[in-house]
Amino acid sequence: MTKLYEQDYYGWANEQAALLRAGNLSAADIENIAEEIESMGKGEKRELVNRLIVLLQHLLKWQYQPELRSNSWRATIRVQRDQIGSHLHDNPSLKPGLPDVMLQAYRVARIQAAAETTLSEETFPPVSPYSYAKAMNEAFWPGN
Repeated sequence: MTKLYEQDYYGWANEQAALLRAGNLSAADIENIAEEIESMGKGEKRELVNRLIVLLQHLLKWQYQPELRSNSWRATIRVQRDQIGSHLHDNPSLKPGLPDVMLQAYRVARIQAAAETTLSEETFPPVSPYSYAKAMNEAFWPGN
């Protein structure tokens, strides 16, 4: 079964789903199924981090480059807020980890904001100036 898992993931996944639906747990590849379920959970957290990176990066750009503000930046901020809210609605167990996720996302957002602007990384605060609640607040637009 591990051979099929390594050589034809799609085939393995369909086979495992059929075995589970049939209640044939003794024939199922339990170890690899468990690995895949764990991986799916980690993917949901990565999705949250990535969306927060984009949101925080655009909030930084919005605040520190007011002369370059655009409808595109505004749309990106609004869409990320909406998608993050939906993602947490669908995955509420991610909420307790938000403080750590925000720290992780801000570190990357700061690097990316510096890379996408002519500003040095030191221009941006070393710690996020935006709490999760503030970053997600539809009425919040830094520097306005």
